[in-house]
Amino acid sequence: MHEMGIAEQLVRIALDAIPEDMENPRVEVLNLRIGKLASVVEHSLTFCLEIVTKDTPLENVKLVIEDVPVKIRCLACKKEWEVDTPMFKCPDCEDTEVKMLSGREIEISSMELAD
Repeated sequence: MHEMGIAEQLVRIALDAIPEDMENPRVEVLNLRIGKLASVVEHSLTFCLEIVTKDTPLENVKLVIEDVPVKIRCLACKKEWEVDTPMFKCPDCEDTEVKMLSGREIEISSMELAD
């Protein structure tokens, strides 16, 4: 289950983002962007975060996950489009030389701290 490693990294990043001069910080909401091709199972990630956030400022954090679609750019004609199948062929020029623009990311877009 790679979600445990992801959860540990997310906690490290979030903890590093908390201002050092803040007394008793508590993160209430963690806003994530997760690409469709990142192969993250949401309930597994939530479960792993519950474990790794115990006794940290992120304990009981609420996860808000934005699904990021797979976007592709054709290198031949520069058309950009979203895909939902593993077929990466340009719908305009039918070239297969493409660049993935999004869909694999796992990132914290923001977090909300308690007052």
